[in-house]
Amino acid sequence: MPQPRHHRVASIGWLQRHVAAIAMAFAGIVGTAHAQTPPAAPASAASAPSAQLERVEIRATRPSDNEERRRSTAAKIVVGREEIERYGDTNLGDVLKRLPGVTMQGPPGRGGNIRMRGLGGGYTQILLDGQRIPPGFSLDSLTPEQIERIEILRAPTAETGARAIAGTINIVTREGFNRRINELRLTAGLENGRLQPHVAWTRNEPLGPFIVNYSLSAFDTDRDSDSTTTTVARSLVDESVTLAQRDSGVARDRRHGVHATGRLQWRGEQGIDTVTLMPLLLHTIGRSQRSGVLTQRAGASPPAYDTAVSDGENRITLARLNGQWSRRLDTGGRVEFTFGAGDARFSGSTRRKESTAGALTRRLDDQNEFVDRNLLGGAKLIRTLAGEHSLVAGAEGEANRRTETRVTNDPALLANFGDNVGASSTRLAAYVQDEWSLTPRWAAHAGLRWEGITTRGETGANDGTGEQANRSSVWTPLLHAVWKPVPDSRDQLRISLTRSYRSPTLQSLIGRPSINTRYPAPGANTPTQPDRAGNPNLRPEVATGLDVAVERYLGGSGVLSANVFRRQIRDYLRSQVALEDVAWSPGQRRYVSRPQNIGDAMTQGLELEAKFRLNELIAAAPGIDLRANASAFRSRVKAVPGPDNRLDQQPGYTANLGADYRVPGRPLTIGGNLNWTPAYDTRVSEEQRASQGR
Repeated sequence: MPQPRHHRVASIGWLQRHVAAIAMAFAGIVGTAHAQTPPAAPASAASAPSAQLERVEIRATRPSDNEERRRSTAAKIVVGREEIERYGDTNLGDVLKRLPGVTMQGPPGRGGNIRMRGLGGGYTQILLDGQRIPPGFSLDSLTPEQIERIEILRAPTAETGARAIAGTINIVTREGFNRRINELRLTAGLENGRLQPHVAWTRNEPLGPFIVNYSLSAFDTDRDSDSTTTTVARSLVDESVTLAQRDSGVARDRRHGVHATGRLQWRGEQGIDTVTLMPLLLHTIGRSQRSGVLTQRAGASPPAYDTAVSDGENRITLARLNGQWSRRLDTGGRVEFTFGAGDARFSGSTRRKESTAGALTRRLDDQNEFVDRNLLGGAKLIRTLAGEHSLVAGAEGEANRRTETRVTNDPALLANFGDNVGASSTRLAAYVQDEWSLTPRWAAHAGLRWEGITTRGETGANDGTGEQANRSSVWTPLLHAVWKPVPDSRDQLRISLTRSYRSPTLQSLIGRPSINTRYPAPGANTPTQPDRAGNPNLRPEVATGLDVAVERYLGGSGVLSANVFRRQIRDYLRSQVALEDVAWSPGQRRYVSRPQNIGDAMTQGLELEAKFRLNELIAAAPGIDLRANASAFRSRVKAVPGPDNRLDQQPGYTANLGADYRVPGRPLTIGGNLNWTPAYDTRVSEEQRASQGR
């Protein structure tokens, strides 16, 4: 088997170019901040007589989760530390799937794609400490012990970013504590008779002028899973079945890893300057084994195999450093500078054997390596103006570079493509927003954001057509308003009118072709088993959105809310299958799936939430904390005939129900949670339909 060829990139010049571009974007804000800082007043000629002063101790506390939610003009749900640690979860996905409007596309305890309003894959924006998560980073890498709070924004704002058609989830890691903490937590789970241990250590202490907080965790998981995929093809002439296949498989996956996070914070005299450094280091090793059986009830030709077994290993290492410098201005505002740099590396190998009637028919060995490098920076000015205006203006820049090396033992797989693929993207953004109180009963929040993305790369083709580039930019105006019947009312009405977008991924723009393993090239394949490739001509999806919510805040932490929303989407992206002449199969056309802009789409829905303590409503009832939320979604893709012409992988309904009871006088809490996402069908095109969860 050939050895992988490592592809080294001259990254120094790349970093220098992007550092210069980002620095120029921030120059205007930096200059504004300095212009607003007056020179220091001269020292007094005579010293004031000394006086004995009393010591006054002031302690600041963050508002409660409900109070912070109620005060926010833009719709925001805040889940604090108490709620996060209530169940003793070892997986952040189990915390997220209990939150209103959030679902996880995966089995319990195993993470998965995070979705808001049933939409993932770029519709839901995921932030970590206000920054988009870096390439290659999985939220499964974070443990609940490392999280301070989770913020859910159902509509975008100029400050948090507009790549959030479904909404934004901001995960805030734990800051320095007001007291020393040295906490060791040991947890263990049992799944199919296998132990799932997890250990986490958190420590916080002052170190001279610094506050140091760091967390270290280690885990080991060993899990089984099973899956079944059924493929049925029918003739468009008489609806007769032309192909019927069923692929049933079982898999065993084992992962173990070590994760370390930290926060080093320094405060200058009188708190004028604050510098924070946040390092992150993750290392995970995984091994997997899978066996599958392919049965065919109908078809013109026999399947390529009837049994397949595979095993593989992978390693993921991520190192990242984020930082922030904040300076309080004499004029009453403050300026913040943020930066970040990261390096993510993945290496994996897979060995697959296919057999027919017990005889080996095909063997595939595949090795894949990629390196993602990321550099980002930002500057933000925050000012409070007359009339209770809170003004925020800022600029951001981000540069990503990916290099990928792939080696396979099948020389016919991609004969016209090299082993090395490189791609890069640059994002620049500028924004301004203002939040103010119009009257004691009305508050408004208005913003405008511009964002531009440039993508360049190579597919690895040796025919001179591998160079590809894509440029796009979007203006997004945003408006939020809150109305209260009376100034101190706990009832309020929210309205948001926004523009948001979803940008094509780097892989969808510049994607090395992926050949279907069931029908390998050269040769023919089927529309339901296509090859996959990118499309450099994609445009971003742009959505105009309306949100209307009614909220009632109860005593304590209780809340009742109902929210309706609608998103009208232009240039909707969906993968389309077409028969093409391709370089990897000379003389034989093959079906290829490529992402395309196929026109307009719409999604709308209703979201209900209730959270309260039972004895707050019924005095004689026990103190049981109840939580429930339910959502109903409807969507339509205009270019696809109905029924079930919904957006990709959006269910019709989701629901959560949970309860907790704290035993009086004992350190014991008993509780549970039920999450429900029903099965659903999606009509992908006029000729293709997909079922999920059946």
